[in-house]
Amino acid sequence: VNGLEIYSMKIDSKVTSRFAHNVITSQAVNCGNVSKEVFFDVELPKTAFITNFSMTIDGVTYPGTIKEKEAAKKQYEKAVSRGQTAGLVKASGRKTEKFTVSVNIKAASKVTFELTYEELLKRQFGKYEMFIKVKPQQLVKDFEIEVDIFEPQGIAELEAEGTFITNELQNTIKKTFSGKKGHISFKPTIDQQRTCPNCSQSVLNGDFIVRYDVKRTTPDNLQIVNGYFVHFFAPTNLPKLSKNIIFVLDTSGSMYGREIEQTKEALLKILDDIKEDDFFNFILFDSEISVWKETLIKATSENLDEARKFVRHISSQGMTNLHGGLMRGIEILNAAHEENLVPKRSASIIIMLTDGQPNVGVSNTQEIEKAVKKAIDGRYTLYNLGFGSGVDYGFLERMALENKGLARRIYPDSDTALQLQGFYDEVSKPMLIDVELNYPENEISELTTNSFKHFYDGSEIVVAGRFVDSNQNHLSVDVRGEGANNALSYTTQQDAEQTAKAFQEQQYIFGEYIERLWAYLTIEQLLEKRITATGEEKENLTAQALALSLMYKFVTPLTSMVVTKPEENDNEEGIADKPTEGTDIFTIPSTCVIYAKLLLIVKLISIKPSFITKSYGQTSPLYHTHASQPTWYTSVDGDPHFIISVPQKKDAICFNINESPGIILNLINDPVTGITVNGELIGGKRANSDAKIQNSYFGKLGIANKQLDVKLTVTPEMITIQNGDKKTGFTWLDSVTLQQAGLTLIINRKKNLVLSMDSGASFFVVLHQVWKKHPFHQDFLGLYTLKSDKLSEHTHGLLGQFFRPIDFTILEIHPGSDPKKPDATMIVKNNELTVTRGWQKDYRRDPKHGVDIPCWFVHNNGAGLIDGVHTDYIVSSLF
Repeated sequence: VNGLEIYSMKIDSKVTSRFAHNVITSQAVNCGNVSKEVFFDVELPKTAFITNFSMTIDGVTYPGTIKEKEAAKKQYEKAVSRGQTAGLVKASGRKTEKFTVSVNIKAASKVTFELTYEELLKRQFGKYEMFIKVKPQQLVKDFEIEVDIFEPQGIAELEAEGTFITNELQNTIKKTFSGKKGHISFKPTIDQQRTCPNCSQSVLNGDFIVRYDVKRTTPDNLQIVNGYFVHFFAPTNLPKLSKNIIFVLDTSGSMYGREIEQTKEALLKILDDIKEDDFFNFILFDSEISVWKETLIKATSENLDEARKFVRHISSQGMTNLHGGLMRGIEILNAAHEENLVPKRSASIIIMLTDGQPNVGVSNTQEIEKAVKKAIDGRYTLYNLGFGSGVDYGFLERMALENKGLARRIYPDSDTALQLQGFYDEVSKPMLIDVELNYPENEISELTTNSFKHFYDGSEIVVAGRFVDSNQNHLSVDVRGEGANNALSYTTQQDAEQTAKAFQEQQYIFGEYIERLWAYLTIEQLLEKRITATGEEKENLTAQALALSLMYKFVTPLTSMVVTKPEENDNEEGIADKPTEGTDIFTIPSTCVIYAKLLLIVKLISIKPSFITKSYGQTSPLYHTHASQPTWYTSVDGDPHFIISVPQKKDAICFNINESPGIILNLINDPVTGITVNGELIGGKRANSDAKIQNSYFGKLGIANKQLDVKLTVTPEMITIQNGDKKTGFTWLDSVTLQQAGLTLIINRKKNLVLSMDSGASFFVVLHQVWKKHPFHQDFLGLYTLKSDKLSEHTHGLLGQFFRPIDFTILEIHPGSDPKKPDATMIVKNNELTVTRGWQKDYRRDPKHGVDIPCWFVHNNGAGLIDGVHTDYIVSSLF
């Protein structure tokens, strides 16, 4: 394409005992007569860890190096100022992450890219599945997928398919398996890759999927190699446990339309699958809580028919009382067990589906987590399904993990009902409860999770560990569990010699595969535990996961791979990070402002600021940008404290934060760049007896950069900059330009200061001086944030959360308590809020009288608009 030819692409996968080692190699040549940029673009499974990457250009290899994320960021940000490329790994789909790197190569030069990643294949519905994304984007002379599988238990079945496979291509998939070995190859010729006989477009665009299972003559399989072991547990032919399942469903107004209809469609199909031995119920939550039945109901044909009628009549309205819905579901399960309505040997499961965030009843997510954990008390499994991008996925995930379940994102699409039904199918056939695999404590030093609430049909439990004595060659394991009719209890044994016999075909085995499998599983579980941990426990889990990630060279959420490019690419470096689920990628805007009286003005479209052509006056900031300037909504003295401009709507949202003097609010917090901005409130000189709510202002601002170890404290009297233990102070009567490693500070006498960081983030702090004899007001500060696109997508805080685009819909405008200010229903962030139309003063152009600007006012300290509640943003200190 365009003079660049990818002449070879090979995907080589070796699977040993479920652990897959994958190498993707792509070779390209610049057939043109000038230098050109070539891209290496690969999608890999979210469950995989990258372990290696290199580029070889004309015989010279440029390797990627895996470092602690903080160290990699520092190296990366040094390169930013030299024209850095963007991050190399981004979430790209439901199951995949995209790894992209580009490099300029000279005319007639060749480049070889090689990417290695590893993953433990999970068993679902009775099969292991390996997923390979195929998308070369052009015809490739030598294209090949090779998969070699080695399973000591023997391979029972093996299949391969591709979403892009035509009848002609079907014959190019070669599949063989015998005994312990399986082999799949896919090698289409260049003509077979064409979309039509003379076309230059490639038909290779989609998913290539390998599925297999192993022979099972015993319930489990234990393997010992070089001081490590892995234990696979998947008994077959067990009688199915009955289950007690509560569906807790969000029926708030934001579920209206397609979402609620797809949910109902899925529930009707699920009802077809519920067995007569099962018990079930439906809890619906919006502003109120409603139940289908007061107790768990047996799944008789009559009850199922009645349930179908109930489901068909489900409608959506109101707000989101998530806490009330969950607690009611737990109460019904508790009562069913206490009153012996359900069998003692049964699996109790709660499946909760929501598309928004709690905004009525108990809306503080930490309080909800605590209450739910206490109510469940380890007895039931909670699965949280987050519908769309409006959910607080971190909250759903923490709550599920604390209650022995998991969270899953449900994507709004034409197959939403199938996604919901598919998840139910995964957990619909419990075979055992309270499974424990017990190993001799004095023999094992580091063990992965070995107790499990449920074992589901078609799945597999995997435990790995390290021996205290690396020369130990035998192991005895006690297995316990509760089945449908009786307890499961047996002992299994294995020694290294038996494993060695099973592994005589060494050419199929890569490296120390059991050790790497143990490391992969340990890191995965440490990261999962870290989600719900706090304080010292979280620090310890982080340290352990980081040490293993670095030792085994895995790109995890704690490490990054830095890719250095050759000199003709201006020494560019790229950084490969591991994205985490629940973090959405947004376009981040460029300019944000916090103004007087807690006034935050947020520009929510992407504009590159050029330069300030006029100093900031007391209430008159002027911007000149390359793009047309949107309307700015600002205010100095009048409520609301916060105004959010939404340019695409040509409108604004406003809200108050009513808090006392001395309270410190977190405005910006970026865990990636280490930049935080906090503001301390001051009140008037004395209380205004005529005002119901007293005025509040920013009287102190703290800007910190953790990576530079710099703290800037600003008050209307002083500016203090602290580097480590060294402090330097100035007053507003000074005119100063201070330059040091990583930042520049400019103080414009009695007007403003500019703090610019090498990472690109820039802050303006404006001094607002009032008449000294004013009976109530005193001097205060305004903060302006330029180049907020230099902050990461993880940025949060009262201001930082609005760096991402926001949209809203206004419905049902009707008269309010003030005839001049109508009320309406606003749908924003999947919440339904009652809002009031009003006007606020924009003092930008007319500092004395101001200009009336219309906005929709959100009540109750921005509840439903801001993430969480406003008290979540109160912090204990400026730094």
